[in-house]
Amino acid sequence: MGIGYVILYVGELEVSVGFYRDVVGLAYKFTDAGYAEFDAGGVRFGLYERRRAEWLTGEVVSPGAGGEVVVMVDDVDGCAARLRAAGVPVLSGPADRPWGHRTVHVADPDGFVVEFAQEIPRTRQRR
Repeated sequence: MGIGYVILYVGELEVSVGFYRDVVGLAYKFTDAGYAEFDAGGVRFGLYERRRAEWLTGEVVSPGAGGEVVVMVDDVDGCAARLRAAGVPVLSGPADRPWGHRTVHVADPDGFVVEFAQEIPRTRQRR
C-alpha cells in the first residue's frame, strides 16, 4: 500500500494551476476535464475543480479546506469490504472510473476524502 496521489479541490482551476506552477514551482504535466496534474517528486499532485467533486463523492464539497488523498491498492473490492467491516462509512463505490481506476471513497475524521484506487484499463483517452 502507498500514497498514489494528493488531490486538492479548488474553486478556480486555472488560477490554482498558475499558483502551483509559477509560485510553488511544481512541474506542470497536463490539464484534462477539470483536473490538472503536476510532478511532485514521486507522488502525483493534482488539482480538481470543486464543482465536479460531487460526481465522485456523492456529496457537495464545501468551499474551504477540501482535498483527496489517493491510496493505491491491489484489490479495491477487498479494501471496500474491509472498510465496511471496520464500520467506515463508504461515500461511493466501488466503481470503475474512465481514467483507469476502480475506486472507493471514504472520509477521514476531518472530512477529507480518501480514495482507494486499483488500476484498471482506461475507457477514456486524454485529449
